[in-house]
Amino acid sequence: MKSKSGNGGLVYSTEHGRTCPDCRQPVAACACKQAVVPAGDGIVRVSRDTKSRGGKCVTVIKGVLLEAAALAALGKKLKAACGTGGTTKDGVIEIQGDHCELVMARLKAEGFTVKRAGG
Repeated sequence: MKSKSGNGGLVYSTEHGRTCPDCRQPVAACACKQAVVPAGDGIVRVSRDTKSRGGKCVTVIKGVLLEAAALAALGKKLKAACGTGGTTKDGVIEIQGDHCELVMARLKAEGFTVKRAGG
């Protein structure tokens, strides 16, 4: 019997977990939304931020022109170098604590053009 829907007849499956609604592949292997490198001026900006964090200090790294997987790997290396935690989301790396100088030195060693942003 032929399926009435144009989606191939698959109703529900837990085999692969979450799937892309467009290409119907697992999210990790999605081919329709290839990683896009964000546009920018090529300068990585490192700043210190305490807003919306209950007074806790965070080092914020913006403007890194890498795709999501490479950005997450860079964030992991920087967190390990600082010996602290943090996160990588929306193209921004956040590292707990004030580690601006150490992060700037590491990024320069990786070959990035780095500027200190903010106060």
